[in-house]
Amino acid sequence: MTLRPIRFFHRATITELHAVPPTRTVLEWLREDQQLIGSKEGCAEGDCGACMVVLGEVNDAGQLALRPVNACIQFVPTLDGKALFTVEDLAGAHGALHPVQQSMVDQHGSQCGFCTPGFVMSLWALYQRHLAAGTRPTRQQLADDLSGNLCRCTGYRPILDAGLAMFEAPAVPLQAEPVLAALKTLASDPPLQTASGFFAPQTRAELAALLGAHPRAQLLAGSTDVGLWVNKQLREFVQVIYLGRVAEMQRIDEVDDHLLIGAGASLEAAWSALALHWPALTEVWQRFASLPIRQVGTMGGNVANGSPIGDSAPALMALGALIVLQRGAHTREMPMQDFYTGYMKNQLQAGEFVQALRVPLPAAGGAPAAVRVYKISKRFDCDISALCAAFSITLQGAVVNEVRLAFGGLAATVARATKAEAALRGQPWTEATLLAGMAALALDFRPLSDMRASSAYRAQVAQNLLRRFWLETRPDAALLAHRVSVFSRAA
Repeated sequence: MTLRPIRFFHRATITELHAVPPTRTVLEWLREDQQLIGSKEGCAEGDCGACMVVLGEVNDAGQLALRPVNACIQFVPTLDGKALFTVEDLAGAHGALHPVQQSMVDQHGSQCGFCTPGFVMSLWALYQRHLAAGTRPTRQQLADDLSGNLCRCTGYRPILDAGLAMFEAPAVPLQAEPVLAALKTLASDPPLQTASGFFAPQTRAELAALLGAHPRAQLLAGSTDVGLWVNKQLREFVQVIYLGRVAEMQRIDEVDDHLLIGAGASLEAAWSALALHWPALTEVWQRFASLPIRQVGTMGGNVANGSPIGDSAPALMALGALIVLQRGAHTREMPMQDFYTGYMKNQLQAGEFVQALRVPLPAAGGAPAAVRVYKISKRFDCDISALCAAFSITLQGAVVNEVRLAFGGLAATVARATKAEAALRGQPWTEATLLAGMAALALDFRPLSDMRASSAYRAQVAQNLLRRFWLETRPDAALLAHRVSVFSRAA
């Protein structure tokens, strides 16, 4: 790899940047270097959406794909090879407002105005996507797309009204041809290496070699965790290795009897693939952070960073997933529950990285497993779990043949409730067996109290969720999951 500048499409031209620190954020560059101050800093952690910008890339069909991202936690070198759009790019000739902006005015979707540019950019990305598809969003689809934008003033109703009204005006589609032409030019650039210590390999072999040569470098995927380490913990990284350009690690494939999720695949893509085989995961997928976070964050990164309240690991453990690790040309696998060794500690060796997640697919012709994942948080949308419970059970007749119970938020790591599993396995799936499993949970975990929940609350809710699982899966008179889904909101 040879040194070269960062190159991306911005404001109708290819921009080249030299000597940019590896962790300088896109928001800092926009506001301080470019004096483009429409994007605001609200939280500096990817929660509020006031800094929202839109990135453009070429998808597998050769079309321009747009996704809103939080500029406050994205680093400037990750723009390499992409197109960047901000609220300043939307106005038409002589300053005419874009239909998205005009609808916000007409529907009184702005009060203090601080969050408004971020809402506008999220709506603009949705607007362009639906124009290209010839469709219009429902009110719920609008709400889902705006899950990463917070407003303290309007109560959201007029913003959703604006999202519906913006399609009533004459269409203003993005002229994609010059953007695609620029992105095609950028695609021929060699792998990025900057003088400031930012590396963006384009193959897994290059990634392994770089990490082997620089084992102390920070591995970067979606920056939804690392961005917070920089902004909130003021960490400094001399070298950063970015895996966002390694296409083979973004693949999701069905290989033999497994679903193989590359560690660079986005959370949105990974959860979508899981929900295709286990529809009961749909709700936790949609409640995992916000759409902008899911579109840039990766399931591999969520697992590798190992927060005890990360929602991916419990689901993967309940599904019996294996984690694939690579160091140089050597790979090894282990069950997810064996990966974590302590709080934010794992089995990764120096120079080793998470290559993929291997999830066994439902066996054809075998007894189907019932799978549920329950997320308990103070806010229904876009919030961190106080407790996440993921359960899988396979019955032979009315007897528990296999069971996996995984919890996040009950210990220093995500972990399986092995004593509770033992109390259930081989027993009839009756209320008496359930009560034995609930009692065993107290032996598996002694949760801590913190700002999200007390120890007693967590312990009680864990038992209650196991009861809910039994109510939904017991052989006689099982409750349908949708009939009790209201409990998630109430909790």
